[in-house]
Amino acid sequence: MSTPFYVSPQQAMADRAEYARKGIARGRSVVVLQYTDGVLFVAENPSRALHKVSEIYDRIAFAAVGKYNEFENLRIGGVRYADLRGYTYDRDDVTARGLANVYAQTLGTIFSSAAEKPYEVELIVAEVGPGPEDDQIYRLPHDGSIVDEHGSVAVGGNADQISSYLDQRHRDGMTLAEALKLAVESLTRDNNGGERTLTAEQLEVAVLDRTRPQQRKFKRLLGRQLSRLLEGHATDVSVDESEEAAPGPGADEAPGAS
Repeated sequence: MSTPFYVSPQQAMADRAEYARKGIARGRSVVVLQYTDGVLFVAENPSRALHKVSEIYDRIAFAAVGKYNEFENLRIGGVRYADLRGYTYDRDDVTARGLANVYAQTLGTIFSSAAEKPYEVELIVAEVGPGPEDDQIYRLPHDGSIVDEHGSVAVGGNADQISSYLDQRHRDGMTLAEALKLAVESLTRDNNGGERTLTAEQLEVAVLDRTRPQQRKFKRLLGRQLSRLLEGHATDVSVDESEEAAPGPGADEAPGAS
């Protein structure tokens, strides 16, 4: 009788982590950063049917990279959690911290379970507050850990290089146009130090805007409004409200890495 092949728990977890990281790195990056009136989300995503950035609740939004079917399940679960908690208690009881804890438990359980593969996803949960000091941004890697981020964060693709670029250039009090320009510049950097060109049609852009009079602070930036912002001709997200699209799920092309 042959001896069963033995793999130490440490090696098994390391292999699972490496598997998840490779899947996440194959997707295109998402950048989230604070500006003076809220939180900006920018993703390289040419699809208009599938989204990487979505609304979860009044002041909370969700961004993700990785496998679409996996993070779409998480997004739907987050919406259900938020709706139930807001209905049962109070809308103010729905927070990004609470949602991040729920996602952390789910991802951590899946990652440590030997019965299924780890999720190939990395999430960002953000909440806009009354002032910039009240904004919350949480990054959740594949293993369910929670990282409290400030200022800017990038996930997916070449996230390390993009994060380094953002850390050197992001500052407090940036306007929306300045933050968008910085986000797009960071996404166009490649591994060899060169730069690509990204047009409005290749980008998915949304904001959590604290100045909006509506209870729901999430808004997608589309069409002419996004083009003007990219060209530096507009700074107010309240214009062109008719171009706002309904919140959607989150990915970039097909039920694979995104």
